[in-house]
Amino acid sequence: MHFKCSIFVLVSLFVISSCKSKSESKSETSLKTSKGNTVSFIEGYIVKPSVLKQSISVSGTIKPFEETVLMPDVSGRVVSINFQEGMPVKKGALLIQLFNDDLQAQLHKLQAQLDIADQTEKRESELIKVNGISKQDYDQAVLLVHSVKADIEVVQAQLRKTMVLAPFDGVIGLRNISLGAVVTPGTALTTIRQVNQLKLEFSFPGKYNTDIKKGSKLSFSVQGSDKKFNAIVLATEEGIELSTRNLEAKAIIISTDPILVPGMYANVELNLKENNKALMVPTQAIIPQERNKKLIVCKGGKANIIVVKTGVRQATSIEVQSGIEPGDTVVTTGILFIKPGSSLKFSKVN
Repeated sequence: MHFKCSIFVLVSLFVISSCKSKSESKSETSLKTSKGNTVSFIEGYIVKPSVLKQSISVSGTIKPFEETVLMPDVSGRVVSINFQEGMPVKKGALLIQLFNDDLQAQLHKLQAQLDIADQTEKRESELIKVNGISKQDYDQAVLLVHSVKADIEVVQAQLRKTMVLAPFDGVIGLRNISLGAVVTPGTALTTIRQVNQLKLEFSFPGKYNTDIKKGSKLSFSVQGSDKKFNAIVLATEEGIELSTRNLEAKAIIISTDPILVPGMYANVELNLKENNKALMVPTQAIIPQERNKKLIVCKGGKANIIVVKTGVRQATSIEVQSGIEPGDTVVTTGILFIKPGSSLKFSKVN
């Protein structure tokens, strides 16, 4: 019985010794060893200048460069429709004619009166040379001529109001009226659009008002196509919208493609700034703090924890605006085990 107890004790001591040996071996190969305060098997990144293009994406809408809903200036009955839906028309073309026979009759009457008044004025101009009539009678004849001419101009203006003309070269949309319809100044007859030139309307955060201005180039995409289209900013509003804090802008589309149709939604990409000497580091290298952000930089094989100022964040990297210089090696893994002054041994440096 005593012999069995001795064997049990020896086996127990052996197991404890074996476990202790494995634990010490594991500790030696761990990320951090307390003897030399050295952190091993970490990865680093060498900071070097790179090109940073800062951009934002906003939504926009494609529109015709010009678009107008045509309405009559006066009430009347439609007697002529001189266009086909969906067809191009030239500026000044007569599109719709309203009834104006009564005005035409007034015009003919006034033109006849003008002929008589002109003849009377010519005769009296000869008589006044020989004192055949008084100056007052001659002035009355001249006044009558001018008065009739003014009446003719009034009627001609009223006649023009009975005609609906194309305000610019464009394409006519669907018509909303038929022959014989009685229309008023509020009746929408049809729509004309200038589709040979398109524009892009969008809004962007007001804080970028100095970056987006007339002449700025931008690109955009639309649903149903993988292409990138180009446009140039034509103008921006002078004031920021109070409710959204956005600034409205308009751009001319310089790309041509049948897929671009007025009313389409567009995803607009605005290029703000380009920095050819930006210092970018992997996002996992940044140590966020309550009041600032820090990086671990290896100098002389030792860990230095420094406060940095960051800028533009991208998918896998972030801009560091101050605190580091080109050529510095920053730690990207194992940062939780590193203390200031720790010796660093890198397994991989990019």
